[in-house]
Amino acid sequence: MSEPALSPTGRDPQGFVAAVPHPVRRQDAEVLLSMMTEVTGQPAAMWGPTIVGFGSYHYHYESGREGDAAAVGFSPRTANLVLYGLTNGPASQELLGQLGKHKRGASCLYVNKLADIDLVILRQMTLDGYQHTTRLYNS
Repeated sequence: MSEPALSPTGRDPQGFVAAVPHPVRRQDAEVLLSMMTEVTGQPAAMWGPTIVGFGSYHYHYESGREGDAAAVGFSPRTANLVLYGLTNGPASQELLGQLGKHKRGASCLYVNKLADIDLVILRQMTLDGYQHTTRLYNS
């Protein structure tokens, strides 16, 4: 999965979440919005049209490509919740085994609904991913 070039849009994340049509997906997005704000200590920001991100980092690849991205975030898509930045931390492999029902992409997690996973583990993964990414790229 290639990384899309995104930047903060200034769009209201709370308004975006409130407009999610599916009631379970909207409720899960509200939980993620609150939890990720609390865990990261960062305000939510819209990255592109559908990603709610927290914190940011600047990346620079050997290819010369560089840009900014959200340190962690989520997108309440029609098919599932997509969680970003949670597999980057050093504890992520161990925590994934305890998370519950999910699928893994190249750099993201796919969850059908929060009821399928352990929210305590999700919280730990969010903190681990956020701290790892911001320390690695912003130091």
